[in-house]
Amino acid sequence: MYKASVITISDRASSGEYEDKSGALICTMLKDAGYELSGYIIIPDEKNKIKNTLVEECDKGVELIITTGGTGFAPRDVTPEATREIIEREAPGISEYMRQQSMRITPRGMLSRGISGIRRNSLIINLPGSPKGATENLGFVLPHLSHGLDMLSGKKE
Repeated sequence: MYKASVITISDRASSGEYEDKSGALICTMLKDAGYELSGYIIIPDEKNKIKNTLVEECDKGVELIITTGGTGFAPRDVTPEATREIIEREAPGISEYMRQQSMRITPRGMLSRGISGIRRNSLIINLPGSPKGATENLGFVLPHLSHGLDMLSGKKE
């Protein structure tokens, strides 16, 4: 069983202006898939806060970190940039596959800027902020992540 953390990145959800539905749905999906939920964090769209939170979760030994929000074109959408600054290796196939599958549902899937990458023994995946986009995209890759985590942890070569 791998540990997973969910980080919702949203100014409005972090201020209590609205309820975070995406993060809650992702938590349920991860638990249903057999992951141990290590953390569920809601933070604003602030690059340094995103970077620090990602590093803290990696340093805690969380194997899978899922972010939701901050992947669009709005000026404060900086999740991919923050993620790119703290990862050691990119895992582009994950995000490419999510975008490809998402575009089968809506052409707007091409507008997601999320990335995926590895820091130490942690895999970080950026998802869109909408509940529909977040759950669809996680659903595309979730069945395949355990194999990658097995390789990352050294359980498989």
